[in-house]
Amino acid sequence: MRIVASYSIKGGVGKTTAAANVAWLAAESGHRVLLWDLDPQGGATYLFRIRPKVKGGGEALVSGKRDLRDAVKASDFDNLDLLPSDFSYRNLDLLLDAQKKPTRRLGRLLDSMADEYDVVVLDCAPSVSLVSEGIVRAADLVLAPLVPAPLSVRTLDQLRSFIAEAKGPAPDLLAFLSMVDRRRRLHRDLSEQLPKENHDVAGTTIPMASVVEQMGVRRAPVVAWARTSPASVAYRSLWDEARLLAKV
Repeated sequence: MRIVASYSIKGGVGKTTAAANVAWLAAESGHRVLLWDLDPQGGATYLFRIRPKVKGGGEALVSGKRDLRDAVKASDFDNLDLLPSDFSYRNLDLLLDAQKKPTRRLGRLLDSMADEYDVVVLDCAPSVSLVSEGIVRAADLVLAPLVPAPLSVRTLDQLRSFIAEAKGPAPDLLAFLSMVDRRRRLHRDLSEQLPKENHDVAGTTIPMASVVEQMGVRRAPVVAWARTSPASVAYRSLWDEARLLAKV
């Protein structure tokens, strides 16, 4: 089982969109996929038309009172299940802190699913926290969206440091530019420069497109219903880069 975390320190950069599309693409290729929506806002859960509720909340899952399998819901797509968000996830830091070896807890919970899934995709809330440390500790690959703006790009160095300082083996990192508008010079320049100057930045960029925004209306990944759109082609290319690093 391989674990891919869609994670960034900064919010509003396209983490949920990436997680949903990558999970769908992994499932399309025949892998058994679990998407765990760890964000208490529940964006991925909403996109897949699943109620954002876990019986017993995050406390039941983290403490082991409820098996992760019991909380998993089937999606409308073959090979793709979802472990939904719950608003109690806003307290995950406190719940993990109450456990022995808290930064290992998420990984150990996911280890119990290894016989049932080939790929786990984590949709993570933007933060630098105990939950984030647990995610980095559990993941084989951190997929990190950046918007083409200086403040967002600056977080890449912060993310590298955060991963390097985390205990245990470090996951691979693949950052990528999201919401790229090639009519803007800064966007074009960053799209060309960042992959050349940084080995951990993907050559694939995700365009800013209305079809991506329509995911919230159609409540499905764009790759599922607009397969030939530039955005879908870009997500396929990004998944090709990510799966090589993650050894999927």
